[in-house]
Amino acid sequence: MTKLLNSLKVLDFSTLLPGPFATMVLADLGAEVLTIQAPDRVDLVRTMPPFDGDLATGYSLLNRGKKSLVLNLKDPSAQALVKTLVADYDIVVEQFRPGVMNRFGLDYETLRAINPGLIYCAITGYGQTGPYRNRAGHDINYLSLSGIASHCGRKAGGPPPMGIQIADIAGGSHHAVVGILAAVIQRQQTGQGVFIDISMTDAAFALNAMAGAAAIAGGTDQGPEQTLLNGGSFYDYYQTSDNRWLSIGSLEPQFSKRLFDTLELPELAALAQSSKTEDQQCLKEALTAKIFECTLDHWQTLFEHQDACVEPVLSIAEAANHPQIKARGLVRDVDRGDGVMQKQIGSPIRFVSHTRTETDSQ
Repeated sequence: MTKLLNSLKVLDFSTLLPGPFATMVLADLGAEVLTIQAPDRVDLVRTMPPFDGDLATGYSLLNRGKKSLVLNLKDPSAQALVKTLVADYDIVVEQFRPGVMNRFGLDYETLRAINPGLIYCAITGYGQTGPYRNRAGHDINYLSLSGIASHCGRKAGGPPPMGIQIADIAGGSHHAVVGILAAVIQRQQTGQGVFIDISMTDAAFALNAMAGAAAIAGGTDQGPEQTLLNGGSFYDYYQTSDNRWLSIGSLEPQFSKRLFDTLELPELAALAQSSKTEDQQCLKEALTAKIFECTLDHWQTLFEHQDACVEPVLSIAEAANHPQIKARGLVRDVDRGDGVMQKQIGSPIRFVSHTRTETDSQ
């Protein structure tokens, strides 16, 4: 199937994770991406182990399907070349602090004068405006200021350091892609480009969704282990006898009944729909004791054919070999950047044509 975004050409000035992940998504969907690399400023992702050959595995992933060009943006000749490129590469992605591209003479207004159809996406920690616009930050800081960290984790242990970069990817990367594709549609209708201001803190704040609605419109600011989905109910993780973990999400009546029947605790099913804290605590204590009686393999076998919303907590390596992940083809052989094929997480986006032949973006 023809790549859906093969008409788009992207000039990518970003490093680290948010911008490169966004342009990786666009490249997976067929866009032509040219990354501009600095000769004197190493992208830290290139130095982060583990390595496969001479290349960091994360760097290979983020830069698959892209071309690259080394330019010193402080050099007037490099600046002139960029201005020539934007006549053709009419989408720009950058991740500098506000004002940096202005100092290079490559800001939106300057480049828009060359190409009025230019779509210019700037990804920053706090956005182009506001008192924090020039402040340094990382994913953990954006999750903290956005309120997300306040209702995650345990009452006794506090907020957890997340295993993935939520504000960077779910916040910065994916909102950048959404904004760029919306701007492409507008440009098709008007011929005009636009400046897109993506703040990872803004995007993380928006990810609060249900908890945010409850706090802002309902006046109920939730903390950890207080609500149905953040540890305040039996919807939770439970340790097994071999120190593994089992996830139980059997909220609906048909699932909770099947859960407790399978565990031979049918008398507890009636409590599953209760909103009383003491009832939910009773369920959690019973499940904690029950699940700790046996190994993870035992529980996997027991629930394998039970539609009860009970699944094992897998490592990434285990997940990659799970029958469902394998059936969906999420691990692919991809050129790591030097002609050698490397196994990578592939694009999760699937397209089904009118002939019902499934294809995907990679």
